[in-house]
Amino acid sequence: MMEKTFDPAAVEGRIAELWEGEGAFRAGRPERKDAAPYTIVIPPPNVTGSLHMGHALNNTLQDVLCRFERMRGRDVLWQPGTDHAGIATQMVVERQLAQRNEPSRRDMGRDAFLKRVWSWKEESGGTIIGQLKRLGASCDWSRERFTMGANGAPDDQMVRAVTKVFVELHRKGLIYRDKRLVNWDPHFESAISDLEVLQVEKRGSFKWDRPAADAEEGAPLDTAALGKVLAKDASGHLYYFDYPLEGATYDPADADTFIRVATTRPETMLGDTAVAVHPENEKLKHLIGRKAVLPLVGRLIPIVADDYADPEKGTGAVKITPAHDFNDFEVGKRHADEGVTAINILDDKARLFIEGNPGFADMSGPDAGVVRSLHGADRFEARLKVVGLLADHGLVAKIEPTTHTVPHGDRSNVVIEPYLTDQWYVDAKTLARPAMEAVRSGKTKFVPENWEKTYFQWLENIEPWCISRQLWWGHQIPAWYGPDGTVFVEYSEAEAKAAAKAHYGKDVDLTRDEDVLDTWFSSALWPFSTLGWPDETPELKRYYPTNVLVTGFDIIFFWVARMMMMGLHFMEEVPFSTVYIHALVRDEKGAKMSKSKGNVIDPIDLVDRFGADALRFTLAAMAAQGRDIKLSTQRVEGYRNFATKLWNAARFAEMNGCARTDFDPRSAKLALNRWAIGELAKAVGEITAALEAYRFNDAAGAAYRFVWNVFCDWYLELAKPVFMGEDEAAKAETRASVAWVLDGICALLHPFMPYVTEELWAIKGAEGPKRQSILALSAWPEFDGLVDAAAEGEIGRLVDLVSEIRSARSETNVPAGAQIPLVIITESAETRAWAERWSDMLKRLARLSDISFAASAPAQSIQIVVRGEVAALPLEGVIDLKAEHARLAKEIEKLDGEMKKIEAKLGNADFIARAPEEVVDEQRERLEEAGARREKLVEAFGRLGGLG
Repeated sequence: MMEKTFDPAAVEGRIAELWEGEGAFRAGRPERKDAAPYTIVIPPPNVTGSLHMGHALNNTLQDVLCRFERMRGRDVLWQPGTDHAGIATQMVVERQLAQRNEPSRRDMGRDAFLKRVWSWKEESGGTIIGQLKRLGASCDWSRERFTMGANGAPDDQMVRAVTKVFVELHRKGLIYRDKRLVNWDPHFESAISDLEVLQVEKRGSFKWDRPAADAEEGAPLDTAALGKVLAKDASGHLYYFDYPLEGATYDPADADTFIRVATTRPETMLGDTAVAVHPENEKLKHLIGRKAVLPLVGRLIPIVADDYADPEKGTGAVKITPAHDFNDFEVGKRHADEGVTAINILDDKARLFIEGNPGFADMSGPDAGVVRSLHGADRFEARLKVVGLLADHGLVAKIEPTTHTVPHGDRSNVVIEPYLTDQWYVDAKTLARPAMEAVRSGKTKFVPENWEKTYFQWLENIEPWCISRQLWWGHQIPAWYGPDGTVFVEYSEAEAKAAAKAHYGKDVDLTRDEDVLDTWFSSALWPFSTLGWPDETPELKRYYPTNVLVTGFDIIFFWVARMMMMGLHFMEEVPFSTVYIHALVRDEKGAKMSKSKGNVIDPIDLVDRFGADALRFTLAAMAAQGRDIKLSTQRVEGYRNFATKLWNAARFAEMNGCARTDFDPRSAKLALNRWAIGELAKAVGEITAALEAYRFNDAAGAAYRFVWNVFCDWYLELAKPVFMGEDEAAKAETRASVAWVLDGICALLHPFMPYVTEELWAIKGAEGPKRQSILALSAWPEFDGLVDAAAEGEIGRLVDLVSEIRSARSETNVPAGAQIPLVIITESAETRAWAERWSDMLKRLARLSDISFAASAPAQSIQIVVRGEVAALPLEGVIDLKAEHARLAKEIEKLDGEMKKIEAKLGNADFIARAPEEVVDEQRERLEEAGARREKLVEAFGRLGGLG
C-alpha cells in the first residue's frame, strides 16, 4: 500500500543507496559491452566550493541527458571530479592557519604547507560532491578524478599528463618564457587569469581646479582633504597634469610650454616613457616628434603619433606607461625604435620600487631625493604623495570625479595591477587555428549556434596564454635553472640534471622553478586525462572523444577553447562533438544573484524544502535555449505540487486495482484506453525529439502536459465510470492500461524527476516478465504504431469540446456553478450518435443542463468551433450580455493603452541603453503577456458578437 504522501526526505537517501548498490551508473556494465558509448565530462567544480544555482542547472541538464541515453541502451560514462582551484584552495588553508594562530605558509615552508593543503582536501574538500549526489547526479562515482591526482606525486597519472603536455609543448616551441604584462594580484603576489578579475565601478567625490594666474579667488590644492577622500577609496578621480616641453620654460598660461595628460593612477607617471597623440589631432599633432620632461624624475620622453590616443577623450594626449597598462604596453612595442621602453615601478606587493631600479638610475635634479624616498611606499600612499609633489610645482591643472571600472581580484578583493614580469606562456595563436577549423568544419557544433560567433571572436584575437602562477598549491612547473639561468624543461629532476650535465660538461646544482601552472592548464586536459592519458587505457579508446559538453558561456574561452586546443593537439581529435551553452539562473525579477544584493537562492535549501525532483524539473522546464532563467521559490513549489499530483494519481490507480500485468497495449479494445496509449506514444516522441535537440524546456513541457492534463485530468477522470461500472472486462483492461501508462510516465519523467519515478517503479505489484527492477536501467519507451486515429477522434473530440466550453464560460464570466444548455449545430447522424454516447460525461464535465441539436444557433448564444463543427451556448438569463459586452470592450481598450505605453518604452533607444537588462526584459514579458491576454479577450468579444 502506497504512503499517503510522497516525502522526498524519506525517499531520496534510500533510492540513492539502491542505485549505488546496483552500480547503476557505472560505465562498462557487462550487459552493455557491445552498446554504443555516450560520454560527458563534468565541468569540475572547485574542491573548495559548495553547490550554487549555476551548478544545479548545469548538472541537472547533464543528468537529464545521461539518464535519457542510459535508458536508450547506451554505455554511459558521466565522468565526475573536482578542480584543485589553486588560489581559492591556497587562500582557504592560509586563512585557516591565521584563524588558528599557526605559522604562516612562508614560515612553515613549501613541503609542510602542501601537506597541510592535502590534509584539508581529504577532510573538507568533498562537500560539493555530496551535494551533487543529493541532486541525483548519476555520475560514475567510482571514477571520480581530481586535477592534481590522488596525491600530487610525480608518478600519479594525472600529474604525468600535465607534465607530458608541458614538456612536449615546450620542445615544440609552443611553451616559452617571456616578459609581458599580466593581471597581478598584490595580495597573493601572483598572476591571475582574466576570469579571476572583477570589474568594479568607482566614482570619487573630490573636485578641484587650479586658479588662473590672475584670479583673485581660488585656493591651492588641499592635499589633506584629498587624502581623507582617498583613504576611504583611492579610485574614482581623474587627475590632469602638465608635462613641460623640452627646451621650454613652463608657464601654465602658455599652452606652447607643456602638454597636458590625464590619468586615474597618478603614481604610475613615474614609469611614463612617452606621451601619445593621434596623428590627425589638429590641436596637438604639431608636438609629435618633440620631447616632454617627465616631472619629478626629469626623464625626457618622446611625444609619439599613435591611433590609440583619441582626440575626443580627456586632453587628447595619453601618458604611456608600458609596464603598467595593457594598452600602453602595445603602444610601447609599436614605438620601441623611438626609445619607448617599459619601466616597472612596483614590486610584487604593489609597493613603489625605486632604489636599485635601472629605470631611475640616471635620475637627478632637485626632486630625485624625494622620489627615492617613495621607495617601498604603498601604491595608494604614493598616489597622494605624487599628486602633492606635482601640485607643489604647479603642475596639477585639475582633479575631478569620474566613473570608471577598476579591476579587483575575485578572491582577494584588492585592486589588480597590470604588471610587467617574467612568466611562462603558451603560443595560443598557433594552437587556436585547428580549434577554429574544427568548429567551422562542423566537427564540433555549438548549441545555441550563435555562441560560435563568440568562440571565433575570442580565438581570432587570442593573445599568448600566461600559464604560470606564483603559488605553491598546484602543478609545479617542470623547469630547472642552472647557475647561469639556463632553463632545462624535463619530465623529472633526474632528466633535468642529465640535460644540465650534457650542457655544462659537469654536474651542477639546479634550482626548480617555484611557480605552479594556471588551474585552467590541467583543466584543459580533462576530457582525456580523466580517461587515463598519457597511458593508452581501454577507457581512453572507448570513451574519447566525448559526446557533449554542457557548460556556461562565461568559460567558452577559458575552458572550452583550451580543451579544443589540447584535445586536437594531443589526441588528434576534437574532445566533444557538441557544446551546449546554458543560460544564467537569475532571481525572479531577472537580476543576477549576488551575496551583496541578498538575492542568492541556495539549491540545497530548495532540495530540503521541496525535494530534488522539484528543483530539477523547475530548472529543466525553464532552460529555454538562449534565455536566462528567472527562478522563484514559488516555481519550485509548483513543481513539488506536480510530483504530489503524480503521486496522488498513482495512489488513485492503486486504490482502483490498477496493477502491473503482462499487458499488450495493442490488445486494448476500449477507445478510452487506446486514446491514452496513443497520447503517451505522442508524448514520448515529443520528449525524445526535444532532448535530442537539447530543447530541455520543450521536453519537460511535453512531459508535464501529458502527466497533468492528459493522464490526471482526463484519462483518470474518464476512467472513473469504467471503474464504477459493471463491465468486468472493461474494468480489467482499463486497470491494466492505466498501470501500463503509469509505467510509461515513470520512464519518460525519470530523466527529470529520478527519485519519485524510481520510487513509483519499485512499488509492489504483479510485474511483467521482462521488467527491469531498477528504473534507471530500464529501457526508454518506444511506442511505434500505437497512435489510434479512431480513438483520438472519439476521445480527443470530447476533450476538445469540454475544454472549449470551459474556456468560453470563463471568458464570458458565466458563474462557475451555473448549468447551461449546449446546442450542437449539426445534421450529422454520426455527430448525434457520438454526443449521445458521451452525453452524461459532457454534462458532468462541462456543467451542462442539457444537450440538443439544431440547424442553426439560437438567439442570445455564443458559438464555439471544435474540429470544424459548431456548437452554441445560449446565455440569455445566465449573464447580462450587454454588461459583459461592455466589460470586454473596456478591458481591451485598457490593455491597448498599457501595450502602447510599453511599446513606447521599448522603442526608446535611451531607455534600452540606460535601463538594467532585467528591467528591459520585464517590459518585454509584460508586453507579451498583455498581447496574449488581449487575444483571449478579443476572442471572447467576438463570440458575443452582436449580442451586446
